[in-house]
Amino acid sequence: MAGAAKPHQKRMINLTTLTLVAMLCSASYLAGVWQQNGKTSASIACDNAPLTTSQVTSPHLDFTAHHAADDSAALSQPTHYYPPCSADLSEYTPCEDVRRSLKFQRDRLIYRERHCPEKGEILKCLIPAPKGYRTPFPWPASRELAWFANVPHKELTVEKAVQNWIHVEGEKFRFPGGGTMFPNGADAYIDDIDRLISLSDGSIRTAIDTGCGVASWGAFLLSRNILAASFAPRDSHEAQVQFALERGVPALIGVLASNRLPYPARAFDMAHCSRCLIPWHQYDGLYLIEIDRILRPGGYWILSGPPINWKRHWKGWQRTQEDLNEEQNSIESVARSLCWNKIKEKDDIAIWQKPANHIHCKVNRKIIKTPPFCSTPNPDSAWYTKMEPCITPLPDVTGTNEIAGGELKKWPERLTAVPPRIESGSVNGVNADSFLHDTELWRKRIGHYKMVIPQLGQQGRYRNVLDMNAKHGGFAAALIEEPLWVMNVVPTAANADADALGVVYERGLIGTYQDWCEAMSTYPRTYDLLHADSLFTLYKERCEMENILLEMDRILRPEGTVIIRDDVDLVVRIKSITDGMRWKSQIVDHEDGPLQREKLLLAVKTYWTIDDKSEEESS
Repeated sequence: MAGAAKPHQKRMINLTTLTLVAMLCSASYLAGVWQQNGKTSASIACDNAPLTTSQVTSPHLDFTAHHAADDSAALSQPTHYYPPCSADLSEYTPCEDVRRSLKFQRDRLIYRERHCPEKGEILKCLIPAPKGYRTPFPWPASRELAWFANVPHKELTVEKAVQNWIHVEGEKFRFPGGGTMFPNGADAYIDDIDRLISLSDGSIRTAIDTGCGVASWGAFLLSRNILAASFAPRDSHEAQVQFALERGVPALIGVLASNRLPYPARAFDMAHCSRCLIPWHQYDGLYLIEIDRILRPGGYWILSGPPINWKRHWKGWQRTQEDLNEEQNSIESVARSLCWNKIKEKDDIAIWQKPANHIHCKVNRKIIKTPPFCSTPNPDSAWYTKMEPCITPLPDVTGTNEIAGGELKKWPERLTAVPPRIESGSVNGVNADSFLHDTELWRKRIGHYKMVIPQLGQQGRYRNVLDMNAKHGGFAAALIEEPLWVMNVVPTAANADADALGVVYERGLIGTYQDWCEAMSTYPRTYDLLHADSLFTLYKERCEMENILLEMDRILRPEGTVIIRDDVDLVVRIKSITDGMRWKSQIVDHEDGPLQREKLLLAVKTYWTIDDKSEEESS
């Protein structure tokens, strides 16, 4: 037929069609590839709305349910804001409250020991700073100067005027460095001691000053690389420990009464009493026996003031010669019964030395029957532990020249050397390798802290520092080059680490035991920086987190810094509480990155005083 296509023409049409289809498919495929590769990401719309540019190019996947019901208000907890306490609580010390103490017996000053409020009596408010409070002078200017507004008490300036303790100069206090037994100044007095025993060869690093006054002895020892823990009761000498802390000198409220001092056995290289009014010769020498417990083998006890050099001073002391002579003989007798050796008495200073071991002392018990050696198993137990009229035995030795418990390196080598308690295996779960690793770990962590808190490396920004869960003192050791001191706390809840505080002292650092379910024996606004490593994990089943944080607020200065490192869930809960405490805070990652569950909460306590209370209430 004339109109019919020929077979070869049909084949050509089919081939052309197939070619066009193939070309169209290829173009469609290439367009799809270009669309996928030419864009950052693609979103898949879940409805029929057209794809917008923002949907296509967004660099992050959005998991938010945009059309869900708004129930955030029902789920979030409103911040609880803590009110300020009344103005008369500006210097409140919960466990040494003067009004509460009057309920307890006065015999042996027991009423001045720790007597903490019951759970229902704990205040749920913020302790205010006094009117006109100012940031303390930086060290070393603070050794001589403090702001009157910070500790508004003139009692000592009148009572101790002739003894050169403290003077008022306008809006400042000045501390000339004098004391009851060193009217020429603490520095000259320390020089007198240095002429009797060496204070400069590194063998003496840790000291304790009993009945410290305003802690001038400890203040001037710091320039000789000797770190003194000073204590005094909260008594008629109003605010003496508070003055010490304002000066930037380590101090705690404390008293020798019925309980052991909150330190481990064999802690201090030197103990000191300068007219401290402690009756060393009474109660069968109980208080001198306690000094023996906390002195390391070969440590020194220094006594100046009554009854030393009584033949010269008896009239001025308004006591009889017979009375003073009897007191000195009694003290000498107690010292001999402890096997101490009196090595020097010159002018107003007498010095005894504890033996290096108890080999001869145990032999002497056949002649000197009292005091006997203690049979209690833990000489380091010192939290509400009653003193006993017995000698704390030193660790066994194999020879008379061996130092019980091991010989300490001289300062500063002892800071990083493996402590004898760890070398001997007496600290559970810690050996030389793990100790050295911990030392390096804290150097790394301090480096990270200085990155996230640049002021930590700023000279003079921080002086009084508290490590609330110090373990073996790695945090303090890593800060040793900074012009600050650290009070290393070993919590009583850390039963397995009971020997840790002994390690802290063997490193040449100082510290104390503390149960953080109770208030610390210190004044408000003591510390410039608080550090709490895993503290809330340790206490989460023991007491309320809120109470620990309120105590932290009490002892922290206005504009002071807090570093809390703990599990992320606890850190978030902590922040929710501190947001209502006039703290500014933020959560940052662990030094090893965001994948670690442990996080840091960095906080600053805002500045406010009693003056701000009425404004706060009106708003």
